[in-house]
Order: sequence, then C-alpha cells, then structure tokens
Amino acid sequence: MTGPENELRVLVVAPTGRDSVLICNLLAGNGIACVHSATPEMALAEFGMGAGALILAEEALSLSAISQWAARILEQPSWSDFPLILLTASGGVDEENRRRMRARQPLGNIVLLERPVRPETFISTIRAALRSRERQYQVREFIATSRAAEEAIRRSEKLVVASRLAASISHEINNPLASVTNLLYLIGISHSLDEAKQHQEIAANELARVSEIVTQSLRFYRQQTKPALVRICDIVDSALTMYQARLVNAEIVTEKEFRNCSPIVAREGELRQVILNLIGNSMDALGHGGKLKIRISNTREFRNGARAGVRLTVADSGSGISPAVRKTLFEPFVTTKPLTGVGLGLWISSEIVRRHSGTIQVKSSALSKSKGTVFSVFLPANQTDGHQSIADTSMTSDRQRADAVSV
Repeated sequence: MTGPENELRVLVVAPTGRDSVLICNLLAGNGIACVHSATPEMALAEFGMGAGALILAEEALSLSAISQWAARILEQPSWSDFPLILLTASGGVDEENRRRMRARQPLGNIVLLERPVRPETFISTIRAALRSRERQYQVREFIATSRAAEEAIRRSEKLVVASRLAASISHEINNPLASVTNLLYLIGISHSLDEAKQHQEIAANELARVSEIVTQSLRFYRQQTKPALVRICDIVDSALTMYQARLVNAEIVTEKEFRNCSPIVAREGELRQVILNLIGNSMDALGHGGKLKIRISNTREFRNGARAGVRLTVADSGSGISPAVRKTLFEPFVTTKPLTGVGLGLWISSEIVRRHSGTIQVKSSALSKSKGTVFSVFLPANQTDGHQSIADTSMTSDRQRADAVSV
C-alpha cells in the first residue's frame, strides 16, 4: 500500500549468494528501511507502492528488466528523478562494459558503485540518494500546495466577477421593474381602454427586457464543463446586455464590428469570464464618457503556422496603462486599480486563453494625446493545435501607440 512510510525505503535486487541479506542488514543497522526483491521485475511492483532508491546488482539487469524500468521511469511526474544505485563488477573498461553502459542509459539517474564497496562509502551513497529523493518529495508538496492556492485564487476571482455582474444585473432589472410599477398605476387610473392598452404594451416590453437579462445571467452561471461549438459574438452580445445599464449611465459610446463570426471549439463559460473581464476593465478605465469598441473577425495567426480562428479586439479610449505596469500585466496581483482591484482578472484570463491554445496581447498608451488600450485575443477554431499563449505587451513607436488606441 502506497504511503509516506514507504517513500524513503530502499529496494534491493542482489540475487548472488547472500548479497541482498548482507546489504539489508547493513542498511537496517544504519536506520534505513530496506525491502529485498528476487528480480528487478518484483522490485518494480514494490516501486509502485513507494520507494526512495533502488540498489541493483548489474548481473540481475537483463534487457527485459531495463525495458520495464525505463518505461516506468518515463512515466515519472515532473518533480521526480528516482535514484538507482548500480553495483558493478570491478575491472577495466572494455567493449562489453561500453555495451552495458549504452543499454542502461534509459534508466536515467544512475550512480555506479564498483564492488567491493567499503561500508562507509556504501552508506554515504545511499543517504545522499535518499536526501535527493526527500527534496523531490518536498518539490511535490510545493507543487500540490501551489496548485491548490491557484485554484482558490481562481474561485475568488470568479466570485469577484459574479459580484460585479450582480451589481450590474440588479441595476439593470430595477429600472424596468420601476417602469412596470408606474405603468400599472397609470393603467389603474386610465380613462379609456385604449390608453390602458398602450400602458400595458409598454409594461410588457419592459418585462420582456427583464426576461432577457435573466436569460443572459443564467447563460453565465450554467457553464459547460466540456468544449463545444460556441460563437464569440453571442457571448459579447450577452456581456453587453448585462452591462447595458452601467454603459448608459456612464455615457460610454459602444461600437460593435462583427465580421463573419464563425463558431469555434471552446468552453463557453470560461470565455464569458474573459470577455466580461476585458469589457469591465475597459469601463473602469473609461470612467465617464469615452468610446468602447469591440471587433470580432475570422482570421489566421501567421506567427503560429497560419492557424485559422477568431480574433476578438476590445479597445477603449480610457486612461491607458503605464509601460512599467504593461511589462507584468498578465502576472498575478498586478493591477491598475489599487483601491478596487486585486490584480487577478487578467492573469486568470490569460490562463484561460492559454488553455484554449490561444494568444492574448495588449497595446496601450498613457500619453495625453493618444490615451487608450487595446486587448487582442486570438482563439483557434480547434483547441488541438496545442500552442501556448503569448502575452506581448511591447510597443515600439509613437505611431504604434496611435494605431493601438484609434477607437
């Protein structure tokens, strides 16, 4: 059974005479747990239950055993580099020794000990191997802890997005409901049936607006867990619907330019989070007034083999991002809103884009004459391309700055 108690035990395969017994007695006398196996194949089964190192006599190492152990070593996780101590026969280097050396190369992390070995040297070598293995386990624990922390951060950022949406939705719903309340009063005091019907039609339209807002909200929360065909333009439209009240109140001019928005294979809920974050950031940068432009088009990304896909561009004429912040914009806890933001939205968005084999870029200028920011996201038509995201925040000229913010 796999467990911490097995992780630093030493596996021994030394079938000649009483070698294995003597080795295990020596290890036990120095406080090192030991398990004897008659063959390398049997030791492989023990390895599956946990081990700190393997001591293997060269004469027991057949081509079949090398093949089986090499296959298992290739399956090791990234943190693991299992140590193997090979007990070799004494003698000069000849062609046979070279052949054996080439044959055992696939075994990876090998330490050679020529027999006879002094006990002090032997124990020192084993302890060094176990210390190395123990550090590998520490790396494993660090990776597991880091992954858990990242997942917790992602969940917290999703709650931030949800709370931002909740505020927008409540405001968006409150306006038509207030209108319906007033219209019901007017219906009650109407002097004719025609007048009452006019008020009723307006009330019905306001309730239909509420229904649309609720439908778009449910689309955000009912997320698919598996990739499916989705249309980026539909997600953008639903995001703008949910932010409509805030856009109107802030007097932000919104311009959409959708060109042949073909469906792509993606996780709709994750892309919705990216789009909501990009639009929300643009609104924060704009404050009151200004222009928000969203462009979607079918395209090819020639830097990665002319991949077919869809490009989403979100541009605003807001305050812009300083060069110092742009360099680390896609790292966690980097924010342009120190009083209201925690700096996780763009980091998580870039991770989502990366998982979709896409790329995300930003161009921005904080110059007084050409302020603004443009985020560009490319998503391949099919995720199987396997390319990773590229966060390119560089701008090389004032002309590029002007192009970036021409919204």
